[in-house]
Amino acid sequence: MMRAFERLRQRDESGIARLVVGLGNPGRKYAGNRHNVGFQCLNRLAEAWGLSFSKRKHKALLAQGETAGLKVVLAKPQTFMNLSGETVERLARFYKLPPESILVIYDDLDLPVGRIRLRPEGGSGGHKGMKSIMEHLGNDGFPRLRVGIGRPTHGDPVDYVLSDFAPDERIAIEEAYERVVSAVELWLAEGIVAAMNRYNAGDTQDASLSVSGEDSA
Repeated sequence: MMRAFERLRQRDESGIARLVVGLGNPGRKYAGNRHNVGFQCLNRLAEAWGLSFSKRKHKALLAQGETAGLKVVLAKPQTFMNLSGETVERLARFYKLPPESILVIYDDLDLPVGRIRLRPEGGSGGHKGMKSIMEHLGNDGFPRLRVGIGRPTHGDPVDYVLSDFAPDERIAIEEAYERVVSAVELWLAEGIVAAMNRYNAGDTQDASLSVSGEDSA
């Protein structure tokens, strides 16, 4: 059966209900990096929904569409990771969206490669892009979806996040992209708790947090 989100159509920008932001660094040299998982996930969402990043506004590449009366914007900040908050704040103001209507997708060193985890709110976990968003929005009460990239066993973590996935990691990360698409669709349709309950499954701590909606990260 065709998914509802495969019927997304290009629309005007009035009445946007949800904003999905993927974090990364602009430019071809960074495209395949672990740190660009957010951009990679948005590419997969746009592909699944038949959208294209045809607009540039508020220092972001944007794709937008509508399903079942719900208008959605996908945004890739073009400010470089550490300044992502500038774009998110501008977009939130422009579309008049509260924090709970903004989902941010980004990489997480502390999750195994390919693991995804959703939260309704929380800290930055040391992620500079997330720290920037929290500073610009003035709170941490927005949902987020973290995609595990694993932590290096040796070497500089900065060099690691700015490198591409190894060949033996490709299967896990490709499967993660598929789960991200499904998780975002569920968030749009039923909310963050429903998405957490389904896609955080398999982690005992996550399951308990999903029910309560708490997050200490």
